[in-house]
Amino acid sequence: MQKFNGFIFDIDGTLTSTNRLIFDTFNFVAGKYLDRKYTDEEIIQFFGPTEDVILKELMKENYKAARKDYYDFYKKNHKRLADIYPGIKEILIQIKNAGKPLGIFTGKGRESSVISLKEIGVYDLFDLIVTGDDVKNHKPSPEGIFKFLNKYGLKPGEVLLIGDAPSDIKSAKEAGVKVASALWDSYAREKVLKMESDFRLYSVRELKALIEKVL
Repeated sequence: MQKFNGFIFDIDGTLTSTNRLIFDTFNFVAGKYLDRKYTDEEIIQFFGPTEDVILKELMKENYKAARKDYYDFYKKNHKRLADIYPGIKEILIQIKNAGKPLGIFTGKGRESSVISLKEIGVYDLFDLIVTGDDVKNHKPSPEGIFKFLNKYGLKPGEVLLIGDAPSDIKSAKEAGVKVASALWDSYAREKVLKMESDFRLYSVRELKALIEKVL
């Protein structure tokens, strides 16, 4: 099987079970400032831009206060509502010990990304963290993947991206890197299954088996 010299991970639904946390955090500030509650499906429709962009659009003149409340709630409730998927940290350590560059490419903003990575204890394992705040064009643009390739002098064919969303597949295909779809907690599982991933992984155990083959 092909070997890879660089690995890029998404965060939400790939490293950690943050979907419920994200939904509850949005509804906390929506209830406080808009006097309403969104369904999970409505919140998913917001996905793409960073939280700050979404909050600016929704909260208007209350943006600054709502932003503070958003991140305060997100951090305070992280351990209660979200955790790392069992086995993920060991996989990251295995890649790290193999001396292969390890990156993050997420649509989340930098503040929530750092909170999540620190809360689940993997922040220091990553060599490069590219968030939605670090690119001009958010996923499915491959801009974040190109940052990783350029930083480590890698060719697209040497890199594997692991993510749970359709945007991960689209960005990987456009960049020319291989993509493994994480299906153990994907909010868009049915859409992902209709797309052409290079690998479909239904459990962290399957990811571990794949990494052992391609390191």
